[in-house]
Amino acid sequence: MFSRLKNLIAGGSKAAPVAHDGAVAYTGRSSVKPRHILCILGGDRDLQPLREAANAAIAKFATGFSIDEAYSQAEPDQQMSRSFSVCWDRVEPDAWTTADEEAVRRHQSVLYVVGPRMAQDDAVAVSIGALFLIDWLIKAGAVAVKGESAGVAHGLHRWRELIGMGAAAMEHDHGLAQSRVCRWAFAKRPLSSGNYLESVGFHLAGLPDVHVPQSRGSEREIVAIMDDVADEIVKQGIDAALRAYDARLIDDRSYEQDDFKFNPYGIVKLDS
Repeated sequence: MFSRLKNLIAGGSKAAPVAHDGAVAYTGRSSVKPRHILCILGGDRDLQPLREAANAAIAKFATGFSIDEAYSQAEPDQQMSRSFSVCWDRVEPDAWTTADEEAVRRHQSVLYVVGPRMAQDDAVAVSIGALFLIDWLIKAGAVAVKGESAGVAHGLHRWRELIGMGAAAMEHDHGLAQSRVCRWAFAKRPLSSGNYLESVGFHLAGLPDVHVPQSRGSEREIVAIMDDVADEIVKQGIDAALRAYDARLIDDRSYEQDDFKFNPYGIVKLDS
């Protein structure tokens, strides 16, 4: 499985029309290529076991990933409790526990791992690689993990569940399941903006993000719509998904292009 994953990973415009709500129709693919930034917390001040695990995973299957030595540190970061508190996954029930919060509070070291720039057609393979890299780091003693590119964290139990899903999806060569687990692992949803709820991070699976009017239902119902739209894009393509949901594809104006959360594949915006 790892050899197949390694092979997968290795692999002037006119003014756009502006809608009545100020949204700009999608103008084409941006030159921006997303990447993963993983924040890994250690339980003691010896970073060597985590470094060794990361380097071993990079050599075996996580091609293009690297340790960011400039920001990694063999001492605690006092901002981590606050940072994790706003990033915990609030969609999946019991996605983290008080034990996970305590592990963040008591952490003693921080390792940052940076992924390669991803093209749209290799984003899922790279993101699966990031998930398996996290597996190796947890086994090496990581006590907490956060995906910085969309700002999402799960407890260790949930990370292990996602890793198992990713392994099963790879084993059965199930493209839709691979896309789903990448979104569940690395995207943040729902975030509130005006009258809409939004996803952030679907670009890490090579997909546009999805904005849904809050009038469409409860937060859980809207999250289900977001996931259904993303599934439809994977199965039928973007044009079919836009027709099925009476939606528009617009440029991502929520974030600057140098922001890790910027989606170069645009936003699928559903009308109320």
